[in-house]
Amino acid sequence: MSLQSHLLELERRHADLEREIEKAMVSPSTDNLAIANLKRRKLNIKDQITRLRKETLH
Repeated sequence: MSLQSHLLELERRHADLEREIEKAMVSPSTDNLAIANLKRRKLNIKDQITRLRKETLH
């Protein structure tokens, strides 16, 4: 997998998690721990994206 395609896949997963978080936040049956876990996963992906972009600049 090329670096560019890996970045695109991470960005897609990040956007998917954003939509999932939005849905979970309006659902009364979703607990705060589940939302926090989704947000943690999203942040982890964002960190990976940032790290890969920095590596491509150097």
